[in-house]
Amino acid sequence: MSWNEVDVDDQRMQFVIRASSGKESMTALCREFTISRPTGYHWRRRYREVRLLSDLRERSRRPHHSPRLTATRKEQRVVALRQQTGWGAKKLRVLLAEEEIPLSVRTIHRILERRQLIREDSHGPALTRFERSEPNELWQMDTKGQYPLSVGECHPLSILDDHSRYAVGLYALPELNGQQAYPCLVETFHCYGIPQAMLMDRGPLWWSAWNGWGLTRLSVRLIEQGIQLLYGRVRHPQTQGKVERFHGTLGQAMRHRGVPQQFDQWPAALAEFRLSYNEWRPHEALGMKRPAERYRRSPRSYQENVPEWEYPTGSDVRRLNSHGMLTEQGERWFVCGALSDQRVRVERFDGKLLVSYRHMYIREIDPVKRKSHALVVARSAATGEPAPVALRAPCADSPAPESKEKQTKEV
Repeated sequence: MSWNEVDVDDQRMQFVIRASSGKESMTALCREFTISRPTGYHWRRRYREVRLLSDLRERSRRPHHSPRLTATRKEQRVVALRQQTGWGAKKLRVLLAEEEIPLSVRTIHRILERRQLIREDSHGPALTRFERSEPNELWQMDTKGQYPLSVGECHPLSILDDHSRYAVGLYALPELNGQQAYPCLVETFHCYGIPQAMLMDRGPLWWSAWNGWGLTRLSVRLIEQGIQLLYGRVRHPQTQGKVERFHGTLGQAMRHRGVPQQFDQWPAALAEFRLSYNEWRPHEALGMKRPAERYRRSPRSYQENVPEWEYPTGSDVRRLNSHGMLTEQGERWFVCGALSDQRVRVERFDGKLLVSYRHMYIREIDPVKRKSHALVVARSAATGEPAPVALRAPCADSPAPESKEKQTKEV
């Protein structure tokens, strides 16, 4: 029989005190405390051996010696790597194997548990996954909230290659605006070239709601480099699952190493993390390879002076006014504020006007119904099929972004 589920240690002390007095029978006492007689005699004998009530607590049944226990040097190295990186057993196993310390993932996990170094992850598995087949087919870009500092705040800007998970860019911004962000993008383009497409959310850097169309001046500059822009659905961060997971890893690393409190400390901290993430940290989705092992630079180079776009011969080409408006038969129609003073192509279709900028349709205008709509089509970042919001693909008779140069122009 067992002790009552109240306070076992307290019951044992009460039992031993009464049993040691010799005034009550052991049978009656054991029946009262709902324990067996052998258990009662065991605890009375224990007290007579040590003469300390405090020693009546349950002793650990763990053996004093375990022949299979991991050697102290190996265990110390596991703990040291965990404290240095904050990584889990799968990633630590790769580092240990490279140091010729062969331990299984299960053994490493047990060591971390024994040392109370395990922290449960709160995220669940991804429901669906996609991955581009080659580097630079798609970059994911996002900002990681904001970190309040003793003076001001920091907004990390991340740019991640979809195929390799290689962080091509990681920058500290004092505030979220195009003047701060675009020089970082230019630096990234100089280092790694131009991707085919970029996936981003509806953040204010690259999506503007006020002008009736999502283009900002920064996103227009990306279009001028021949980059296709893809936008994730509102309130669906899983569309950008890789960069979101990257930000989770970044947050864990910052908490592990200590979050910088001064802005001038952030660039060095982010550079250290980016180097570790790209070159040293094994990535489970890559078969425990490092992102640097799968990434290579894009062959497309950044253009300092963007050539004027040459629309097909015979096109109706107009220049928008300073407010991004188009004049048609004496009436003004809004197209896009970020395209002020830019040349656009106007096509007539079914009594409507289709306005395109370079390789993309921008707006549909219906003069009869006096309505104007942004041309946005839902496309999946994985397949190009309808899903998250994206800019409409190039029209069929438009030339490729690397078309003939007519004259140079920089926006």
